[in-house]
Amino acid sequence: MAHIDITHPHALGLGRARKAAEEVAARLADEYDLRCHCKGDVLHFERSVVKGRIVLGKDAVQVQAKLGLLLSAMQGTIEREIRRLLDKKLG
Repeated sequence: MAHIDITHPHALGLGRARKAAEEVAARLADEYDLRCHCKGDVLHFERSVVKGRIVLGKDAVQVQAKLGLLLSAMQGTIEREIRRLLDKKLG
């Protein structure tokens, strides 16, 4: 099982960061067929081969994911895509 743990700083404030994180989660949900739901400042996402969360903070967003065996081989690609989306949406 592979793990992804990314912390991305931002200067958007919590409200704008929430909107950006929701856009990142929606993009990942579409691309990887994930189910997403929010619980406070945490967006959870899952599928049979991946489970993770996006934690919103006032000055950073943290993305954590556990990839199952089938997605472990794609860890580098998935991590690069998450970083690209965070850069695009959070600056």
